Amino acid sequence: MATDNDNSDAPAPSTGYSHAAKTVVQETTLRVQEMHGAIAGTCFDMLRRVPLLSGPARLVQGAHDTIAAGVYGAIRHGSGGLLAAAAVVEKQATGFSPGKPPGRLASGLRGALNGAFGDYLAASNNLLAIRMAICADGGELALDAASLHAALPNAGKRLCLFIHGLSCDEHSWEIDNADDPAGEIHFGRQLHADFACTALYLRYNSGLPIAANGAQLAGLLEDLLAAWPQPDCDLLIIGHSMGGLLALAACEHAAEQAMNWPQATRMLICLGSPILGSPVERLGQLTNAALNLSKMTAPLGTIAATRSQGIKDLRHGPGAPRKAAAHAHIAFRFLGARLGEDDGHLLGSFVGDGLVTPGSATAHAIDGDVLSTSLSKLGHMRLLNDARVYRQIKEWVGALDAGAAEDR
Repeated sequence: MATDNDNSDAPAPSTGYSHAAKTVVQETTLRVQEMHGAIAGTCFDMLRRVPLLSGPARLVQGAHDTIAAGVYGAIRHGSGGLLAAAAVVEKQATGFSPGKPPGRLASGLRGALNGAFGDYLAASNNLLAIRMAICADGGELALDAASLHAALPNAGKRLCLFIHGLSCDEHSWEIDNADDPAGEIHFGRQLHADFACTALYLRYNSGLPIAANGAQLAGLLEDLLAAWPQPDCDLLIIGHSMGGLLALAACEHAAEQAMNWPQATRMLICLGSPILGSPVERLGQLTNAALNLSKMTAPLGTIAATRSQGIKDLRHGPGAPRKAAAHAHIAFRFLGARLGEDDGHLLGSFVGDGLVTPGSATAHAIDGDVLSTSLSKLGHMRLLNDARVYRQIKEWVGALDAGAAEDR
């Protein structure tokens, strides 16, 4: 008997890495064939204009096209069979199966693939498509009161949700040694030590549209706060890069839907989030347009255009978050970085932290409790665990607590 949870009519999930690799090989082969055809076609067009060579050129071109089509077809079909056979080996090697999380290495690869092609993976029902979840201690949390109490018996009144960026996963916030003399700090553990925060981590498909991910995150936060073991809890959100944009999109969606969780949210911190867009993606868009100007390079433009919608959304960014009554009380904090030391250096303003400029990361145009700052000599990925970044976070959270104590 069919039930509400019966998925018998849904397409079976396709194989993970081997299916993705098969698609990449076959699509790339087709693009190479198109480029080959464009180049060869141009050459044969020139030969056909030469007196006495027109007839032979047509014969040679016909033979060339037949042979080339056979060769490229053999590559596509041959690679498909080989990679289909690799599916069995893949499952043995990675241990990946529905409901069973992959190891850290496989998880990192999976996050990278989702960043690049996550919308395709989700649309094709590929096993590698990441399902959004809130995690703790490496495992997904069921968002009901009994499950949360069992998984987090020592949960306090304050929780902090960390949201990773494009092509990353929840392990991005980890470091190998919390006492690393190089100046790295595990933010989750340190916030627990300093402010009794229970650290939670979002896992999501970063290739999906930012607005769609933001709406889904808003729903998860509504469920999480409603079921949290401690009443009257408060929430801190820290998003890195795209993760900050997701948090801002979730706030907007919550305001539109009159959700309750923003009332428990005290602060949202964006680390290197491209509020005004990323110059890297704008450069990618220009490159894509340039490739499409010639029929010889247009196949490369087709390949470039297959990058995920999540990446394309970074071209302009969402802009400064709009003020809404539902989250006007939230303290917004924006932190940017630059590789150089001089804040006024033209190169530092253009390159920023390597992916996002300080101007884009610290942009805001809303009223209320909003602060921004930037750090020098810091790359984009170091924002995840740099000691100076944590000191700024600690200062912001501590000042918010002090202000709340004075109000009482």
